[in-house]
Amino acid sequence: MRLHHFRGGVHPPGRKQFSADQPIQSLPLPARLYLPLQQHAGGPALPVVSVGQQVAKGELLARAQSAISAPLHAPSSGIVVDIGQFTAPHVSGLPIPTLVLDTDGEERWPEREPPPDPFGLDPEEVATRIGDAGIVGMGGASFPAAVKLSKARQAGVHTLVVNGSECEPYVTCDDRLMRERAAEIVDGATIMLHALQASRALVAVEDNKPEAIQALREACAHDPRFQVLSLPTRYPTGSAKHLIQLLTGLECPAGEPGTEVTGILVHNVGTAYAVQRALRHGRPLISRIVTVSGGAVAEPRNLEVPLGALAADLLAYCGGVSDDLVRVLSGGPMMGQPLPSLQTPIVKGSNGILALTAAELGPEQLPDPCVRCGRCTEACPMGLLPGEMARRVQHDDWAGTLAFGLNDCMACGSCAYACPSRVPLSQSLAHARGALAEQRRAEQKANYTRQLMEQRQARLARQEQAKADAAAQRRAAKDKKQRAAVTEEDDE
Repeated sequence: MRLHHFRGGVHPPGRKQFSADQPIQSLPLPARLYLPLQQHAGGPALPVVSVGQQVAKGELLARAQSAISAPLHAPSSGIVVDIGQFTAPHVSGLPIPTLVLDTDGEERWPEREPPPDPFGLDPEEVATRIGDAGIVGMGGASFPAAVKLSKARQAGVHTLVVNGSECEPYVTCDDRLMRERAAEIVDGATIMLHALQASRALVAVEDNKPEAIQALREACAHDPRFQVLSLPTRYPTGSAKHLIQLLTGLECPAGEPGTEVTGILVHNVGTAYAVQRALRHGRPLISRIVTVSGGAVAEPRNLEVPLGALAADLLAYCGGVSDDLVRVLSGGPMMGQPLPSLQTPIVKGSNGILALTAAELGPEQLPDPCVRCGRCTEACPMGLLPGEMARRVQHDDWAGTLAFGLNDCMACGSCAYACPSRVPLSQSLAHARGALAEQRRAEQKANYTRQLMEQRQARLARQEQAKADAAAQRRAAKDKKQRAAVTEEDDE
């Protein structure tokens, strides 16, 4: 199959050698798990259990509250000890609603019937079961998988792309998953093909993962609908839009996922694996593979981790960190978020915990003035002008930033990586997104306040009108009574 090209992109050092050859191990079950109710795109899950309740492994803890949401299940058996606020897995460190589970070590599953053959189910029923299992995109976006499958089938998608690119430096969890559990990934992709009613699947892996490519080719050799493709290593090949363009030459429209235009749906290999576990074994999404790596980690590893385990639990199991630790990231160094604390939980979208040293981060230097060299523009895979947007951010010109395409920025960090002046372009654009989000919240609050005022004024007006109508009725009744009395006197 002929590959195409996409604009921009960079080639940061891979640094995958720390963990690439470390097989997947299971993290020992922590005594306490912290489960944020917002682990997916859309509305947070709504608890269906109460404090003090005993739960079994895999039992529903919180239900999806809307079409764009996902349920949450117990990663182990134990007792719900709190439903309150806990540190978010985000650079802000703000508290978010979190369910706290004390595990009992029994790993007790509830009694349940074996799941039916997924290929005997209606495609929509397959998607429903995927949604009920709490499965979201495991590549980082965490969009509910069932919603993507249902919409794609309705749009007539003909091709499923199973994304094994894993282009972020350091991160190797998908690589190990493909090497060790290729058959399960292919089986999950086959189930998704059935849910989509699509005709073929392309499994895309960067060429720096030869063992994974070989394992996948062996796993799908029996199915002519599958083709495993080796892609040139380049960041951000793992982006769904750029992967589609690389495979087909089709460019997705700005502001749209492009599924309807291209007829292609992209899902991560981890998502395919989660689908296989849910539909074949009845297991909801309660754990995931996480890479623990970086120069400050004593023993880098790839771990299968129950959701809700803390970053501190993972680092402790990997031998702890050295004294030259400078920063801990959730995710890769290009798009990952600095963790405000090691007391931060693993969620469905967590693919890595990186403990980095000063040598890896490079010396801290103040940025030089922009020299307008254009390298940020050359590196931007979306064809934007990051320097122009950053200049408008400096003057709080949010409208100008939007006019230059801020909404199309995928926050990949390629512009900042390519900048010779070390201008913090990614941080500037992140600041703009945050400011605009705050502006939208303020506008929504103002609109809501205005609606309340208008409703109050309308209510008062109705009350005044009702009083006036009642007074008019009383006057009319009084006049009628007086007229009747006059008529009576005249008759006498």
